This record gives sequence, C-alpha cells and structure tokens, in this order.
Amino acid sequence: MRALQVRELIGPDGVGVADVPEPVGGDDQVVVEVRAGGVSFVDLLLSRGQYQIRPDPPFTLGLQLAGTTPDGGRVAAVTFGAFAERVVVPEFATLPLPDDASFEAGAALVMNYQTAHFALKRRGRLGVGETLLVHGAGGGAGSAAVQVGKALGARVLAVASDEAKRAAALQAGADEAIDAGAGWRDRVKALTDGAGVDVVFDPVGGERMTESLRCLAPEGRLLVVGFASGAIPDFAANRVLLRNVDVVGVNWGGLALTRPEIVAEAAQDLIRWHAEGHVAPVIGARYPLEQGAEALRALEARRAVGNLVLTL
Repeated sequence: MRALQVRELIGPDGVGVADVPEPVGGDDQVVVEVRAGGVSFVDLLLSRGQYQIRPDPPFTLGLQLAGTTPDGGRVAAVTFGAFAERVVVPEFATLPLPDDASFEAGAALVMNYQTAHFALKRRGRLGVGETLLVHGAGGGAGSAAVQVGKALGARVLAVASDEAKRAAALQAGADEAIDAGAGWRDRVKALTDGAGVDVVFDPVGGERMTESLRCLAPEGRLLVVGFASGAIPDFAANRVLLRNVDVVGVNWGGLALTRPEIVAEAAQDLIRWHAEGHVAPVIGARYPLEQGAEALRALEARRAVGNLVLTL
C-alpha cells in the first residue's frame, strides 16, 4: 500500500511515497479507502518537526481525507496518517459526506472549515451584521473563514497578498478584497467609516497580527489562529485594556481531541451550509500522491491559492 511519508524532518525534501503495511481496523474504528487528502499548513510543520506533536520518522503525513467505507458510505475524516491508500480512522472522527460534494471538496471540508467554525462561532462569537476581517483570505484556512463568516451573517473584508489570492477570496464570497501590502489598515478604516471591525481571523501572525489590534472596534475580538509568517508577536497589554478588546486563542485540534462533540456540532452546521450554498471549498490545485512534496513546497513558498488536495 502506498503512503506519503516523512523520512527526515527537513521539510518537503524529506517527504516521499513509500510502501507500508495494510491497516487493520479494530473496535470503534473504520477502514477508509482514501480518494483525496487535504494538505494543510500543519502538514508542513510536521514535516519539519515544528508542530506541537512530533512523531519520529518515518511516519505517514496527512490529517484530513475523504473516501469510502467498506459498506460503501462516503465520509470525510480527520486523523493522523491520512495520506495513504487506506487509513484506519476512529468512528467519532468520521463525518458523512453529502452526495453532492466531491471527495476533493470533502478532504478540504475538515480541518480548515472546522477551525473556521470553532474560531468564528465558538471563540469569536461572530454575530449577524458584524464585520469580520480575514487575513490570508486567499488560502485554505482564510477562504474557509470567509465562507463561514458569510454563513454566520457577517460582512467580510478579505486581506490577501496578490491578485490571484484576492480573486479566490472574492470567489469564496468576501464582500471586499484588500491588498495585504502597505496601507491595508487604512483601507480597513475607510471601509468601516473609521469604526473598525468586530472580529479579526488571523492565521498569519507577525506584524500583521499586531497591527490588527488597531483595527478592532470597541469590544472587538482578535482571533489568534496561527503564525504562517513564522513570527510570533508580543502584545502590549495596555492596548488591550484601554481599547476594551479581546485577544482570543484558537486551537481547534487541542480541544477536539478531548471533546469530540465539538466536531459533530460543527459538522451539522457545515453540512447544512453546504446544502444551502454557503460552503463550497475553493480548490486551488490538485496533486497526485507522488507529488505531495510539491504541494508542501507551494505552501512553504506561499504560492498556494485556496485549498491544495492530493488525489489517490
């Protein structure tokens, strides 16, 4: 059986396809025939040994997949070692895949959309009529946040670094697309008539996150989702106090592991929103399993637009 494995913790250059033993399911587990796998920034971190969970190589990469079960069911799932032809998944980690959703869309519907749902609905308390600012809006996590934000009834301002990514953000449903270059904060101020935004979804980190504090309206919420820029910022606590704003941590995986009901609750919303047309993953590129390292390189170079998917 083929699997995409990390052989050395050196990033994409240490990743390749290997033959591995067939998996054997046990109680409360299901064997899934994988049809597609969704590539995430966490996969890149895992390939470098930079994620909070650090398995020793060789290990199979991948966290999200879509495929079929032995009884013919169509499922999406989240599990470690997803990039293989067949994977054993705990039953609680499998979600029904609607018949009108492709396997590629299903593979993209798991981590990014679950994270966006957890961030915006649970942690950020985003309400109808509020304004949401999404950084990295042309990528997988950002485009998911755009669509979840719209499904929750918000106005969405999308910040992205180039024309293709801004086009992807608009395709995802953003109301406005803003160049991430110099002057983005002034543009946000103008689009909100100086009032600021209610919620910021930020998977980028660095100076972008620090500047986002200045974009918040009173009682606004800055959601700390990740640090794709590689820089973890420090915050001036007095600024948080004086402006009456919240800085909110978002670690979906850390809580979902111990509270699986969070995954099931989000899945109900996401399946309904998909049926209603609010949620439709933007697939930016497809790679065969053998080119998984190339997908990681696209993420590392920040060339990725929308969601990247491996096909099996």
